[in-house]
Amino acid sequence: MRIGYLEKQIGMENHKIIEVLNDLIEINNDRAEGFEKAIRDINAENIDLKAAFEKFASQSRSNITELAGLVGSKGEVPEDGNTVLGTLHRAWIDIKATFGGSDLHSILEECERGEDAIKKAYKDALQENELGEDVREVLLKQQGGIQASHDAVKALRDLSK
Repeated sequence: MRIGYLEKQIGMENHKIIEVLNDLIEINNDRAEGFEKAIRDINAENIDLKAAFEKFASQSRSNITELAGLVGSKGEVPEDGNTVLGTLHRAWIDIKATFGGSDLHSILEECERGEDAIKKAYKDALQENELGEDVREVLLKQQGGIQASHDAVKALRDLSK
């Protein structure tokens, strides 16, 4: 009887870990697509900015690969979609661009808004107690990279005023 209870507890903990990891996969998908959209929206003369955005999109794709590996190691299938909010955010950027909000400062503001969202997602994920040390270590490393990217986007936004 006791073994069944423990198996159920472990299953619940594993389910929560998978849920957290899949949520982070989705928001990293949002982030990569958001930066790819920003690359398309900025002018050709902003080659340095495009390179930075490509680096940030690549960072999210690497995060996704690592997170998907963790999900797979737990015997589950990783998500491959986006969040509803991320899709709505990109639609908002499209509307804003249509009505003249596609200047560099506006694009950087939207990028920073996206970076704020992913920072919050990692902060929330790391508050889960059942993650396990292996998962927590990966998330902390990814969170550090995202924080550095956020700071870079914020600095670029401040310079664009």
